[in-house]
Amino acid sequence: MGIAIPKRRTRLKSGPAYTENRTDPNKAIVAIAVEKHEPKGLGRARLERIADVSADTLTGFVQRNVAPSFPDEHDRLRETILETDGWHGYDRLAAAGYRHEQISLNQTRDRKAAHRELPACHRVAALLKRWLLGTHQGGVNHEQLDAYLDEFVFRFNRRSSRSIGLRFHRLLTSTLQTPPSPYKTLIATATARPHA
Repeated sequence: MGIAIPKRRTRLKSGPAYTENRTDPNKAIVAIAVEKHEPKGLGRARLERIADVSADTLTGFVQRNVAPSFPDEHDRLRETILETDGWHGYDRLAAAGYRHEQISLNQTRDRKAAHRELPACHRVAALLKRWLLGTHQGGVNHEQLDAYLDEFVFRFNRRSSRSIGLRFHRLLTSTLQTPPSPYKTLIATATARPHA
């Protein structure tokens, strides 16, 4: 999915090309939203495990993670532009108040078209896979996937932070605003976390 206006664009990923094995119990579907800075560069990312790739689920993910507009550097309100592939699950985004641009990947038989047209999401997905395999040696439990996604997003969104003190302050603030997580809740959550 993408956010744009001269300066930024966010792109969204999920759909049939990314969920070919949706019935495989060993695989989870993860929605990815990435802010793209124009002319190049990535901003913040949002990742969330989702149950399916239906219009209700994807629209809910967008509404929880992407604002329909944002202030630019001159405090003018700019419209967010969502860029997605042609998956029908994104059809309700315009009705939800977002400017939506679909990039049709079905017109070409080229398997690399998605990597060229939505590179931000593919880059974040590749970094996530590499981080999970490298850091966790591929030993990721479905019960703890949400915590791993949260940690990856925290690290990714602060990758260019120059101040260690600011990172520590953000971590401490987040810790104080989050309710305690007893050990039993960390090791035994069979379903995806509910989102407020």
